[in-house]
Order: sequence, then structure tokens, then C-alpha cells
Amino acid sequence: MRYLIVCLIKGEALVFHEKLVEDVCSKFQVKRQRLPAHFTIKAPFETENIHEVEKLTEEFCKNTKAFEILVEDFGHFGNAVVYMDVKPSKNAVKVHDDYIDVLKNIAWLDWKQNEGKGRVFHCTVVSKLPSYKFQSIWQYVSRFQFHFSTYFNNISILLWEKNKWITYREFELKK
Repeated sequence: MRYLIVCLIKGEALVFHEKLVEDVCSKFQVKRQRLPAHFTIKAPFETENIHEVEKLTEEFCKNTKAFEILVEDFGHFGNAVVYMDVKPSKNAVKVHDDYIDVLKNIAWLDWKQNEGKGRVFHCTVVSKLPSYKFQSIWQYVSRFQFHFSTYFNNISILLWEKNKWITYREFELKK
């Protein structure tokens, strides 16, 4: 089975993200991603035994405090991805990095070069864009201003099922 580990973005930031994604995909006729608003912690991986990941995540979350993140401004990766910038507090980065260290104790879990610590925290609006559509989408979204103060308050395991990602388990960090 295919899994993905994320922090689900909630509240007003989620509502704004959902409306913006729907608007951009409809207006520019681009494909909608199959994920709710989130930032990725561990890229998709395959396993038939998710229990080790669940146990470590549950234990980590029980003993770890939630910390503030800001969702504001836009960014992009080349001309293929447009995202909402997620600006974590220093404490939120530490939580992320500590959890990565915990996950790296799982011997069978593979890590690609572009994942782990030191990555850009972001919440994708659209990806896999044809290059000729990037500039018009970028100009369009750049008109929007937003500032959401929210929290890195969950670690969620998503499962690829019926051609989309669904929440398999959500673990809340301490308040």
C-alpha cells in the first residue's frame, strides 16, 4: 500500500487554499492535485506494514508540543509548481527535524535526496504545470494577499486509495 506523511493545514488557511485551488484549476483548466491542504513531511512510500510508522508517530506526538506556523505569500518551484509559503517557527522546524530523526530509525523506509531536513515548507496550489501556463497563473495568484497564523499541530498518514489520498490516521501534537 502507498502512504504519505504530512501536516494537514486547517482552519481559515484550509478554506482559502481550497477556494484558491478550485478557482485556479477552473480558470486555467489545469488538473487539481489529489491532496488536501498540507505540507509534506515524508514523500510517498510503499509498505504492507504501516504499524511501525503508526506506533513511532503516536509516541512522538504524545510527547511533542504543537508550534506556530505562518501561511503567507506565494512561491514556486521553476515553472511547474505554485505554492503557498509555509513559514515555520524555529520550534516548528525542530519538531519537524526531530520527527525526521525518529522516522530514520525505520530501516526499510527509503529517503530520496529531496526529502528530510532543510526543505522548503510549502502548501501546493498547483503542480505539474505545462510551462506555457505558469506565467498567467503566477500573475493571477500574486494578486491575492493572505496571512494565516496556524499550527504544526498534527502528523497525518495519508493512504492512496481509489485514485486519491485519504486520511488514514491523524495524530495530534500536544497543545
